[in-house]
Amino acid sequence: MAEVVTTIQQPPEFIESESKLYLDQLQKAIGGLKGLDVKKLFGPQFVADLSSEQKQALNLAQQGLGSFQPFVTQAQQFMGPTAFRQFLSPFQKDVIDTTLAEFDKQAAIGEQGIRSRAVTSGAFGGGREGVQLSEFQTQSDKNRAALQAQLLQSGFGQAQALAGQAFNQATGLAGLVPNLRGRDVATLSTLGGITQGLDQAKLDATAQQRFKEAYFPLELAGAYGSGITPLISGYPGGSTIQTSPSPSPLQTGISAGATLAGLYRLGNT
Repeated sequence: MAEVVTTIQQPPEFIESESKLYLDQLQKAIGGLKGLDVKKLFGPQFVADLSSEQKQALNLAQQGLGSFQPFVTQAQQFMGPTAFRQFLSPFQKDVIDTTLAEFDKQAAIGEQGIRSRAVTSGAFGGGREGVQLSEFQTQSDKNRAALQAQLLQSGFGQAQALAGQAFNQATGLAGLVPNLRGRDVATLSTLGGITQGLDQAKLDATAQQRFKEAYFPLELAGAYGSGITPLISGYPGGSTIQTSPSPSPLQTGISAGATLAGLYRLGNT
């Protein structure tokens, strides 16, 4: 009885066992990822919140909106044609009255001098004395009015200058206060940015750690597979020979008879 010989190429046993182990690890790693909750790896929980300094800066900036308005309102009081009045010296009237009183006193002395000279010259009560007194009084009145106007103009100028100074101070504060507040906001924002950056770095590190832990089994399986793949493809396989018995005479005869019968039927058609 002849035998049929079949040759099967198989890898070495240790390679085959390692391949099965790799596939088993790969299936487990993939199976673990199927049930993975992605929300634990990604999401808003890994975005750092505003730091306390940044929140303080934001609050300070919001409070500072319109902080210039009180100073602008105050500056409006120092505008207009009558704004100088509130800066007039309370002693100005006393100064003017005292100065004019002294002027009147000196004028009276001058008038008395004219009269005395008229008496001495024998012209007292005459027309010449009257003319001199009239001219003196007219000039004295002019000088008195000019002196009073000068005093009033001086007081007005000083009050006007003080009003302008107060206006500039108020408008200066209207710009200074927001500027100083802005510096505080900028400083707090800078410090808060440093704190927030550190917090964000910690959250990023946590997210990376969780991602690594989730995919680490798959990475190990991949590294393991990349190591044994060259062995599987490059290691010479072994041969396994299988034999099976040849057909018996009876089976051969039946097969031959069936073949001849088929040929006979084909020839008679």
